[in-house]
Amino acid sequence: MCPLSPRLHFTEYTGGYMPTPVRNSRLTSMPALLGLGAVTNFFDTLGIGSFATTTAVLCLGHMVEDDDIPGTLNVGQAIPTVSEAIIYIILLGGLIDLRTLLCMVAAGGIGAWIGSGIVVRWPRKLIQRAMAIALLVTAAFMAVRMMASLSLDAGSVGFTGLALVIAVAANLIIGALTSLGIGNYAPTMAVTFMLGMNAKAVFLIMAASAAVILPAAAIRFYKSGRFHRRTALGLALGGVPGVLVAAFMVKALPLGVVKWVVVGVLLYTSATLWMSSRRDAARSAAAA
Repeated sequence: MCPLSPRLHFTEYTGGYMPTPVRNSRLTSMPALLGLGAVTNFFDTLGIGSFATTTAVLCLGHMVEDDDIPGTLNVGQAIPTVSEAIIYIILLGGLIDLRTLLCMVAAGGIGAWIGSGIVVRWPRKLIQRAMAIALLVTAAFMAVRMMASLSLDAGSVGFTGLALVIAVAANLIIGALTSLGIGNYAPTMAVTFMLGMNAKAVFLIMAASAAVILPAAAIRFYKSGRFHRRTALGLALGGVPGVLVAAFMVKALPLGVVKWVVVGVLLYTSATLWMSSRRDAARSAAAA
């Protein structure tokens, strides 16, 4: 991982001082970080999602300490996600039931606020293992989504009754899981498709939910200091152009093979994070 030297900072979440790693900012160049933000948000706009792919790159590239990845994702990807949501609302705003949209978006934001408040207190090993499980779940959702027969137009544009309750409860949980870097796109797609919503309406819900979920979580992570500032800045600055290119110039790509590659990378990253948590635990036990 990155070269570290300890320093202390005060955080309102622990009520005292805690060590914060100081990293060599030259480890990853700013052009590389800008490129990462542009590429991940380009594919995010086309429906693959940015959290899982960014987590894989940051982890496998040893660009950010594992326990800072969730905060870096939420802080760095917040601005590109908001810009993406604005575009989707302009383009697809008339394709969704307003009550469904508002209820699900509000639930996602509440879940993110609660979840991030919990995660900022977690130790490194627990975050590593939680992210490993979250990536595994994301890979499963993506695989299910790709194997299902989905239509852009078939299905409803809103929920009522029990279906609405289930969708809102699911988005509350998904918002909380976003604090671990799982992202909301794949699980939101899976849940809403299973409830019978058409793909165009789902994209609007995904984007609008993310535009509330990420800033809500980002505030908590920013206050706690548990994120990598340089990497978050690169993701934010590079992400917006990636969104604009995908939304207005490319619009659609045949991404079937790319999505299966992403699933494979997520499975490998999940295993890597889990093994890393075991090694850290063994070193801590040996030093005790």
